Amino acid sequence: MDIRYSTGPKDMQRYTTEELRDEFLIQGLYQPDAVQAVYSHVDRMVVLGIMPVTKAVPIDQGIDVWANFGTHYFLERREAGVFNLGGPGVIEADGVTYDLDFEDCLYISMGTKAVTFKSKDGNDPARFYLVSAPAHKPCKTTFISMKDAAKRPCGSEETSNKRVINQFIHPDVLETCQLCMGLTQLSPGSVWNSMPCHTHERRMEIYTYFNLPKDNVVMHFMGQPQQTRHLVMQNFDAVISPSWSIHCGCGTSSYAFIWAMGGENKEFDDMDNIAVPDLR
Repeated sequence: MDIRYSTGPKDMQRYTTEELRDEFLIQGLYQPDAVQAVYSHVDRMVVLGIMPVTKAVPIDQGIDVWANFGTHYFLERREAGVFNLGGPGVIEADGVTYDLDFEDCLYISMGTKAVTFKSKDGNDPARFYLVSAPAHKPCKTTFISMKDAAKRPCGSEETSNKRVINQFIHPDVLETCQLCMGLTQLSPGSVWNSMPCHTHERRMEIYTYFNLPKDNVVMHFMGQPQQTRHLVMQNFDAVISPSWSIHCGCGTSSYAFIWAMGGENKEFDDMDNIAVPDLR
């Protein structure tokens, strides 16, 4: 498991490109029959990439759960949200199976002991993207499809940011402890996400970008509003965004991304908006 420790905004101002990427960028999440895990000390969030090809893969494969979490199994004191970003797949959680097609989501409750992932076709493997947050009580493990998500259209063609925010793991859809997740789709021709941008002091956020056409990238902007930096991100890359950092991006084409939040509250609109002319 890759461990990422917390970084302060003043330190970040002095980072080189490679240091910035080492601290915040997550790459190579999908390896055949493997679990790729990154533990962030920012609100103790965990990001997993799981791509089963020839076998069912358990959630804790290759992870020393006791050493990293002090628990007997991965979700003993955690909750998790999973999106499938690949071919058709199956998740089995404590003996119950859930079929996940592309962009389907599963919320998995704290206290779920055995979780395995598999693909229906190894030639078109599922890509399971998972984010886990600490939890304080069990909630209901729930499957959420795109039609079940709460939808918030926003932006416009004139400002190149027309998009739909699909809220999957969200108080308007189901109960969780602290985890919120959703999927934002940009309309063709739109390239900006979360612009005008914001911070939210009471929550951190993690993005993963996908549906990027070949040879296209997203320029992801982060940092304090008057000390912005950027990362060049490829398809399926993820990025850690601390509470003090803006989080927005501009692509060389339209794309989609999944956002995951954890922290003090689940109020989606609890944010500190930044006027575009005030950015530096």
